[in-house]
Amino acid sequence: MNGHSRGSVLLRHEVGLHARPSVKLTKLAKSFQSRIDLGLSAEGPWIDAKSIVKVMAAKAPKDTELHFRAEGDDAADAVAALVGLVERDFDDGD
Repeated sequence: MNGHSRGSVLLRHEVGLHARPSVKLTKLAKSFQSRIDLGLSAEGPWIDAKSIVKVMAAKAPKDTELHFRAEGDDAADAVAALVGLVERDFDDGD
């Protein structure tokens, strides 16, 4: 069973996708079996959401729309979890 899933979410983090949010995002992505890509537009270019180096290099600024696409058994869960993390501002309040 190989699923495909896509989702997008607005990045509202004050400093954009810098070190701490990037670490949280890649750590969460790595907890899923699916291949997960991150894009700064719906057409890509796509980068591996499990690669901290690539995610930080994307340097997505505040108010960027982040696009996720996943392929695998837990693709839908992976996209939902990543969108949720960004929507909660990377749980930065805790």
